[in-house]
Amino acid sequence: MKKPSATNASDSAGTGSAAKSNGMAASGSARPYRKTNLHTHTNFCDGKCSAETMVQAAIAQGITLLGFTSHSMYPFATDWHLAVASHADYCAEIHRLQAAYADQLHILLGFEVDYLAPIACPRMEHYATFAPDYLIGSVHYIGTSDGVFTVDGSPAELSNGIRTRYGGNVQAAISHYFALEREMLSKGDFAILGHADLVRKYNAALHLFDENDTWYQRELKATAAAIAHAGVIAEINTGGMARAGLPSPYPSPYFLSLLHERGVPVTISSDAHTAEHIAAFFDVAREYAKKADYTEFAVPNAGSFEFYSL
Repeated sequence: MKKPSATNASDSAGTGSAAKSNGMAASGSARPYRKTNLHTHTNFCDGKCSAETMVQAAIAQGITLLGFTSHSMYPFATDWHLAVASHADYCAEIHRLQAAYADQLHILLGFEVDYLAPIACPRMEHYATFAPDYLIGSVHYIGTSDGVFTVDGSPAELSNGIRTRYGGNVQAAISHYFALEREMLSKGDFAILGHADLVRKYNAALHLFDENDTWYQRELKATAAAIAHAGVIAEINTGGMARAGLPSPYPSPYFLSLLHERGVPVTISSDAHTAEHIAAFFDVAREYAKKADYTEFAVPNAGSFEFYSL
């Protein structure tokens, strides 16, 4: 597992395998702050706007590096994933925008790939046909052999899934979410871990568990260790603030502190599904990262990472 170097900002397109890290940039090597967003959805999946509309919104918000990451489970799909037959069209459109806006914005091609064994796993080799710059690996589904459900679809879906698939055992369900995330980290080949504690999205509304409970914090500690071992970037994701009214980004303050202790690099992402959210709560996220003692953030670049000051 290689330690990344801070690379030249003009070379920020990724290639090939996922970036692997074992810590932060060397002291003083981070470049000046630039506004980036590497988690963006469009109407190719469950987003509401065209890719070009998202590009124009990013430029208006001062973003200089934008990564598109349609939901994917290639070669499978649900109604909120990029259709199997649309992957080539999606890539062609992103490539068109890269050329059309080259003098205003650096655009990367990516996918947010679900982990749903044995159907889907975020590995670059599975997407070789499309030559993405990077992948985000995410867990949205949990469940049993009797069926799966998403942890972020709706409060009703989550509570019903815990009742029907886990016999109402909240601890078993939540622990399974983090176990699947750790499994994905061990089996996947991707650059960025998406919304590491997405499972808490509806906890305030449903009062399912106490984030201060010993068992829950034990799951976070084990997952932080797995993230560090995998050498990926963990995103500070503001999507839950923009769309679900959460008071802070993913991951939680305690989880983020564990990641910092482990030397896990972070990036700031909006997980935008509409143009108005392309840079939602980025000022909050920067201060959030600084409060956890981060001084820089990372973006994937050609099999390594490049670092920028916060």
